[in-house]
Amino acid sequence: MNTYTLRPYKDKDCPAVLEIWNEVVEEGGSFPFEETWKEEQLSAMLKDTTYNCVAVNEKDQVRGFYMLHPNIIGRCSSGANATYLVHKDCRGEHIGQMLVLDSIAKARAYGFRYMQFNGVVDSNIHARHLYKRCGFREIGVIPKGFRIKDGTYQDMHIMYLNLSE
Repeated sequence: MNTYTLRPYKDKDCPAVLEIWNEVVEEGGSFPFEETWKEEQLSAMLKDTTYNCVAVNEKDQVRGFYMLHPNIIGRCSSGANATYLVHKDCRGEHIGQMLVLDSIAKARAYGFRYMQFNGVVDSNIHARHLYKRCGFREIGVIPKGFRIKDGTYQDMHIMYLNLSE
């Protein structure tokens, strides 16, 4: 198994993150976007996040990524949301757990009071189990709220973690 380390995202990482981003978009089962993105789109969005992190292997190749940002703006901005991506060839190597645990620590460090994931797709079982292992609990379900790539609909689970506990 490979060894991975986490480090802050750098602009030079954008092409590698974009590749993983577009992989997940194309899979069509866990990410809300339907169209692949261009580097300019991703780069612009990442400038508006609170914190961005990459998981890299021994050769400093990006194999995972997360972005941390407020879940909602304004008076509701005390809660964080995060997006996690792992390269398809590296899934099952615990990169996701590294990313989630680091994002929890960063969310606390940035003063967020809670984390909330608004739409964890029912079939994304590995993510749901990971979030529960990391302390999240399910606080609701949006029935048939996510349209997967084949056109069918699946439930979306709302996951919550109190960061002050």
